[in-house]
Amino acid sequence: MTRLPKIMLEELERLNFSQSTTRAYIRTVEDFARYFHRPPDRLGPEHVREYQAQLFTKRKLAANTVIVRLAALRFFFVKTLRKPWSIADTPYPKKTLHLPLILLSQAEVAQLISAAETSFHRMLLMTAYATGLRRAELAQLKVTDIDSQRMVIHVKGGKGRKDRDVMLSPKLLEELRTYWRRMRRKPKVWLFPGNRWPIALS
Repeated sequence: MTRLPKIMLEELERLNFSQSTTRAYIRTVEDFARYFHRPPDRLGPEHVREYQAQLFTKRKLAANTVIVRLAALRFFFVKTLRKPWSIADTPYPKKTLHLPLILLSQAEVAQLISAAETSFHRMLLMTAYATGLRRAELAQLKVTDIDSQRMVIHVKGGKGRKDRDVMLSPKLLEELRTYWRRMRRKPKVWLFPGNRWPIALS
C-alpha cells in the first residue's frame, strides 16, 4: 500500500469507520485518481466537479451513491491531505427518497380499520384511508371543512402550506354523520379534537 492510501486508512480506522465504509472510501479515491490518470493529491476541486458530473452522466449512478463518493473525496482532502474543502464548490446532490411500496387488499384495510380500539380511532383511520390525508392534516380538520353540498373536504394549510379540496365519498360522509350522531358532546371547531378536550362516544 502506498503512502496516501495508508494514511487515509489509518485515519478511517482511527475515527472508527466501519469496514464497509472504509473499503468504499478507499475504492472511491483510487477510482478518482484512475479516472484522471494522476495521483489524487495532484487533483483539486475542478477535478472533483468533473468526476461528480460523469458519475451522473456517464455511469448513471443514483444520487445517494454519488453522495457517498463525494463524502469519500471530502474525507481524503480534509483528513488525509489536510486541505480545505468548499461545499459551495462541490455541493452534494439532492437525495433520492423512495417510499416503501405497501399494497393492502380491501380485506386487509377493512381488518385494519376494524381493529381500532375506539370509534374515534376507527373514524380517524377510515378518513385517512378514504381521503389520503396526512396525519397533520387530519389533526387540523375542522367541522366546517366537511362540505356535503359539494362532496369535498377542504384541507387548509396542507403540504407546502397550500389549501386544497379532496373528494368526499358518500360512504365516508355516511360514516362521519354516524360518528357525529354518537358523540355525547359535539365539537365546536375541530372534527377530531384529540386531547383538546375529551369526547365520549357511546
